[in-house]
Amino acid sequence: MRFVVHGHVQGVGYRAATRRKALGWALQGWVFNRDDGCVEGVVAGPAEALAAFRRWLAVGPPLARVSQVEWLPSPEQPDGPFVVRK
Repeated sequence: MRFVVHGHVQGVGYRAATRRKALGWALQGWVFNRDDGCVEGVVAGPAEALAAFRRWLAVGPPLARVSQVEWLPSPEQPDGPFVVRK
């Protein structure tokens, strides 16, 4: 799945925290900062872990203020550890 997180999510450690959470749940994929101030990524893994990850994304790290998380189908199937893309 592809996700786009809206709100105050850049400059607050959102990508690094997302990576730590994803690795903790053994998820695969990536995350990066978009030019429009959103954070976008692709994630794959077991359904239970994805559900927990999805709930966490809606809150994020302490300094984040998430207003919306979009979930979109993605043809991309990540196959390595979750990383932060620059």
